[in-house]
Amino acid sequence: MDVFKLFIHDTTWPFILEIMVRSCVMYILIIVFLRISGKRGIRQLSIFELAIILCLGSAAGDPMFTEDLPILQAFLVIGTVLLLYRLTTWSMMKNKKIEELLEGKPLYIVENGQLVIDDVKKEKFSHDEFFAEMRQCNVEHLGQIRSALLETDGCLSILFYRAEQTQWGLPIFPKAYVQVESLQPDTFYSCMYCGHTQKSENIQQCCPRCQHACWAKSLREAHLTL
Repeated sequence: MDVFKLFIHDTTWPFILEIMVRSCVMYILIIVFLRISGKRGIRQLSIFELAIILCLGSAAGDPMFTEDLPILQAFLVIGTVLLLYRLTTWSMMKNKKIEELLEGKPLYIVENGQLVIDDVKKEKFSHDEFFAEMRQCNVEHLGQIRSALLETDGCLSILFYRAEQTQWGLPIFPKAYVQVESLQPDTFYSCMYCGHTQKSENIQQCCPRCQHACWAKSLREAHLTL
């Protein structure tokens, strides 16, 4: 076995520089792609942890089965990526704006039992996706929630009302999240788009908050802690 070929092969200084440049470009492209794809694509991992996993996984995998790819080149890629990672995290610690640019900010999704429409649009959440996340936190309707925050890692943090403070709210389970065909007097109904809740007797009335005219019968059961 030719040890020199195994570790060095025909690597030249210009090619070493090219590897480092390629690594920088791919590192930036991965981060840009993850930022565009949204937080839900990186659940439980920070954007940089996932970038490191993708970069290092490729760098470590290719030399395993590519005959003319020496191990030295993989070391250069790994070293360059780790250096970029250290520089990025250091920059984030020194500058809050850089951290917000790369990691994003936590966003309020629910406040006082209603969806924060603008922030929901920013993350391109569908109602089904968002409600599914909330159902896993034992939420039955929005009136149980004081605040729901979408963290930078894609997870939800929820603050519940106490039982005696629970409000009428939009149901989020499929059997209850159904548009009604007629409205009854002295009954609370919730807008199926934004969660605004009120008493109404006109099925054609638009929601004063979002201007949609689709209503579901509200619920007021208190949140049950398991």
